[in-house]
Amino acid sequence: MGRGRYFLRRLLLIIPTILGLSLLTFTVSHIVPADPAALAAGPRATKEIVESYRVEFGLDKPIYEQYWIYLKGLAQGDLGTSIISKRPVVDDIRDRFPATLELAFVAMMIAVMIGVPLGVLAAVRRNGIIDQFARVFAISSVSIPEFWFALILQLIFASSLGWLPLNKQFPTLRRPPDEVTGLLVLDNLIAGDFDGFVIAMKHIALPAFVLSIGAMAIIMRTLRGDMLEALSQDYVRTARAKGLSERKVVLRHAMRNAFIPSLTMIGLSFGWALGGAVLVETVFDWPGIGSYAVQAATNLDFEPIMGVTLMIGIIFIVLNLVVDLLYGVLDPRIRY
Repeated sequence: MGRGRYFLRRLLLIIPTILGLSLLTFTVSHIVPADPAALAAGPRATKEIVESYRVEFGLDKPIYEQYWIYLKGLAQGDLGTSIISKRPVVDDIRDRFPATLELAFVAMMIAVMIGVPLGVLAAVRRNGIIDQFARVFAISSVSIPEFWFALILQLIFASSLGWLPLNKQFPTLRRPPDEVTGLLVLDNLIAGDFDGFVIAMKHIALPAFVLSIGAMAIIMRTLRGDMLEALSQDYVRTARAKGLSERKVVLRHAMRNAFIPSLTMIGLSFGWALGGAVLVETVFDWPGIGSYAVQAATNLDFEPIMGVTLMIGIIFIVLNLVVDLLYGVLDPRIRY
């Protein structure tokens, strides 16, 4: 099968996947024993007012009819309306998603820049000091609760040392740059505001580092194991027998083959960072879709929860497709 046909088939498979995900999220959100209409109307609302809210949001219809209406809206790019904010969910996500994307992107840059070299060095110097440190780091990073680690870093670097801001994406009293990409760090660079760029980097440093820890450990451990296997292969021994330097053997021969499984983990970790930034965004008061989903869940506002879940699911599907296509770039022997 050629790459074009494979790509087309994967695109077509996205449709039933999205349908299944939408059905799952819709069903789960509607079996929760709560009344969003009563919550939106307020504690002092009369039955007539609550009923009017229920009719307005279509909650008085049978659940299968509600799902059909929801599907028709999805086909038109409509994710529904938030009962609490009274705004379209698409608009809320559009406003908040750039903050989460920026946070996840910086977190993955940190994870790759530290995890990849550490994984390679741990394999090359097996059972050495670096390898022992990498093992301890991997175990501890997945064992420490993320929210606890975030609070400790806030206590040390923000409260005690005062090196970094405690929370928020940008100072409240400082005017943000004109929105071009929606990413504050990049928009400050585009505007030529170096001071604003430094401030934005200081604000994103702590939450991005906390978010990167889990992905860093996974990437490091995966790459270490694959590098150990690659270094024991015949083609590596042949490269050494030809007199190639150890650096070329490791980077040009072993790492290129060992990096393919790690590429999968990097792609999945980026998706996890986008969808799993809930705790980090809550602790650092980061205005992304994670904190938006928490607010929606607290207020039993189902439409935003379904919208965020569906969007994260689509991102995972696209990332998987991109990673699969990159396999052929790293290893020309792979056929689709």
